[in-house]
Amino acid sequence: MDYFLNEDQLMIRDLARQIAEEKVVPVREELDEKEKFPWEIMKVLAQSDLFGLFIPEEYGGLGKGSLELAIAVEELSKACVGVSTTYAANALGTYPILLFGTDEQKKKYLPDIAAGKRLVAFGLTEANAGSDAGGIQTTARLDGDSYVLNGTKQWITNGGEAEIYTIIAITDRGKGARGASAFIVEKDTPGFTFGKKEKKMGIRCSATRELVFEDCRIPRENILAREGMGFIVAMKTLDSSRVGVGAQGLGVAQGALNEAIKFARQRVQFGHPIISFQAIQHMIADMATEIEAARALVYSVARFIDSGAKDVTKVSAMAKLFATDMGMRVTTNAVQVMGGSGYMKEYPVEKMMRDAKILQIYEGTNQIQRNVIAQNIIKEAAKGK
Repeated sequence: MDYFLNEDQLMIRDLARQIAEEKVVPVREELDEKEKFPWEIMKVLAQSDLFGLFIPEEYGGLGKGSLELAIAVEELSKACVGVSTTYAANALGTYPILLFGTDEQKKKYLPDIAAGKRLVAFGLTEANAGSDAGGIQTTARLDGDSYVLNGTKQWITNGGEAEIYTIIAITDRGKGARGASAFIVEKDTPGFTFGKKEKKMGIRCSATRELVFEDCRIPRENILAREGMGFIVAMKTLDSSRVGVGAQGLGVAQGALNEAIKFARQRVQFGHPIISFQAIQHMIADMATEIEAARALVYSVARFIDSGAKDVTKVSAMAKLFATDMGMRVTTNAVQVMGGSGYMKEYPVEKMMRDAKILQIYEGTNQIQRNVIAQNIIKEAAKGK
């Protein structure tokens, strides 16, 4: 379908596609096998100005929005979700500064982020605070002109590699959800260390580590917004970023479908290419239809976010839920189309299937997305909407 992308959006799509095909595809198997962080690809993305896509021009970015970022993420995800996760998680970590930072904070951090000089990570999840974000145990205690952080964050994407971290911590346990606050913490701050790099089913080139804070002292001015705003910062950040996870679902599904079609045209059984069999044709038709439906939703939600709409929680959750469930189905079916070959590491669809699974889990499991969607629908019904 023609989504009426403008000239800049088409240029971004073509540039991200070129990088994916020329720089990512040739090394994706090695990155996966060796669990190697894709620094060289990140440098290429930085040189291409793709890190600055969603950052305002006044801070060194290109001044684009969620749709442009989704387009770039989709193209990278066609080649490797591990690479696109590294890139997209940088945006996830940056959104708290972009949405809630002071002008001084933005001037200090955003230009380097836009230039790709400093990678960013977002620290919300803990061992006992996943779907239940209210279970956060990490604390931040005001002591003179500093906050002192103590606690551990778990499964943090870009952990150990990023130089800037946006962290949610409890400043007043007695206030419940209103007792959380958000902070900017720089790598190499005394008292801030990292756990081991986790070994994962998929997105193996993406770095996932614990963040450990032991009497980590940061300047008082590193707080984002004000005390008690931490959960609002986190939720508004996820509202903006979840459409990007949907774009990852789109990309990995499209990449898997492309591989399945290529294989089905070449594989001969019973004297004919298997793509001539109706059973295979129906699978391909369903896969392509689901991808197009998901793309229409993801692009529409990205445009809705870019319009400045105030309440995007429900539709952002819908985009993440629908596109990532679709991505899991399509990658699984791509393996099925390719049969035994699809199960072998010689072909990329087995990696795509492994990578797709995390999309249903991180940035809020798809079960939680269904809760979010239903709760918003119930609220709207109560208001007579």
